[in-house]
Amino acid sequence: MPRDRELIQIIDTALADAARKAGRWLVCRPGCCECCLGPFSITAADAARLREGLAELDAHDARRADRVRSRAGALLDRLRGGLAEEDEPCPALDPESGTCDLYQARPITCRTFGPPVRCADGGVAICELCFDGASEEEIAACTVDLDVSALLDDAGETTVALALAAFKP
Repeated sequence: MPRDRELIQIIDTALADAARKAGRWLVCRPGCCECCLGPFSITAADAARLREGLAELDAHDARRADRVRSRAGALLDRLRGGLAEEDEPCPALDPESGTCDLYQARPITCRTFGPPVRCADGGVAICELCFDGASEEEIAACTVDLDVSALLDDAGETTVALALAAFKP
C-alpha cells in the first residue's frame, strides 16, 4: 500500500500544519467524538487500512479487537434491518473513553475532520465545535488546502461496519 502510505503522509503533514495554525481555535481532543457519529462512506483503501489496524489490535489486545468487531456487527445488523439511527457511533469508537480504537488506521474522512480544510472543489470543511466565535479572517488564516484527489481511490466504497464486522486475521 505504498500509494496509501504516501496519501496518509501528505494528509497527516497538512493537518499537523492546520492544527498548528489553528491553535486555541481547534478544540478536538481525545474524548471529543462529535464527528464519530453516523455511518459514512469510506474507500477500499480505508477499509484495508482499518482491517490492518484491527489485525494489529488483535495481536496486542484481542478483547478490545473483539469489542470493535462486536460493535461493527451490531451496527451492521441495525443498518440491514433499517433500525440504525443517523447518529450511530462509529464501531471503532470506544464508548467508554470516547476515543478511536483504530486511530492510527482511521479513514481519510476522520483524518481531515476538525481544522478548516479546503478541498479540490473549493469548499471548506470545518468542525462545528471548533472556531466558535472566530471571524472569517481568523478561519481563513488557518485554512489548509488539501487536494489529494489524484491519490484517492474511490473504487469499492463501503462503511466502517462492513469493513470490520466479520474480519478475523
